[in-house]
Amino acid sequence: MKRVVLSLLIFGILLPVAAVHAASVSQSTLLFLKIAPGARPAGMGETFVGLADDASATWWNPAGLGFQRGREFTMMYVRWLPQFNLSDLYYAYLSGVYEVPEWGMFGGSVIFLNLGETQRMDEQARPQGTFSSYEIAVTGTYGATVNKDLAMGVGLKLAYSHLSDQGAGQEQGTGTATAVAADVGLLYKAPFFRGLSLGMNLSNMGPKVSYIDRAQADPLPTNLKLGFAYKILDQEYNKLTIASDVNKELVKRDENGRSDEFYEAMFSAWTDEALVKTIIWNVGVEYWYSTLVGLRAGYWNDHLGKVFPYTFGVSLKYSSYRFDFSYLTAGQNHPLTDTMRYSLSVDL
Repeated sequence: MKRVVLSLLIFGILLPVAAVHAASVSQSTLLFLKIAPGARPAGMGETFVGLADDASATWWNPAGLGFQRGREFTMMYVRWLPQFNLSDLYYAYLSGVYEVPEWGMFGGSVIFLNLGETQRMDEQARPQGTFSSYEIAVTGTYGATVNKDLAMGVGLKLAYSHLSDQGAGQEQGTGTATAVAADVGLLYKAPFFRGLSLGMNLSNMGPKVSYIDRAQADPLPTNLKLGFAYKILDQEYNKLTIASDVNKELVKRDENGRSDEFYEAMFSAWTDEALVKTIIWNVGVEYWYSTLVGLRAGYWNDHLGKVFPYTFGVSLKYSSYRFDFSYLTAGQNHPLTDTMRYSLSVDL
């Protein structure tokens, strides 16, 4: 039986490893779930878990919905890994939140990563047609206040990865995988220190995912994000906020490559010998003049991935519309350099 070589099974797995969250090293799969949405948070060095005050909170921290009111819709587009110059490699994000009086805030979001079209070759390197690849996740979220200072939120997501439409060689499976995962978040506005808020988001908790069979299943990118935001200025025409996040991927493999279940890795992942090197630290600042113009800057330190990018952002707001733009540079020839995110948010 002629063996078909599916190059995308390599491309589709290694590409997100190089791309996700500043190319941080990961031992999980479905890494598109870690790509940070929203041009506003991206301009702040991807710091938002302690702020989470717009519709992108469905990804950053579902507890942020608890302190929001009304309805908002946001959408983002980014040409992913621009240094590769691939026009069909892009990431899109849609999110909306809706207040139900006396119940809290409900939200929903869709993430889509298009991996483009790939040529299928046989073992003699003869073309066998092309196939398209993509990954998508749909999430439903809910957030509500516990009291005037504390909010909690949860999210449930369904993710689908379509790397190819058939298996390679004698391997079982079809090059597709489906996953179910949950998020939980907390947001606390400290009454003892005006302007300070603390956030936590534990995301992508779910069973392992397999493209081929359960014996070769890989863990989801379960991630713990902790952070704070502090409003240094909160005046009518001048608002200044600083924020910082830390991220730790809760995935653990043994010397044979076996991975722990997510509920085990939540504890065992902290036993890494180089624990400090596995933590990603982000810092950002945001300034608003009135409600018209916003400026941002940020930085993060990913020691394990050897990536130390700088980010910049700007916002323009008119009536109920807000346009956000962010730019990232990670050094000459880095795949993420010149990444530009575009977002549009609307208060409904």
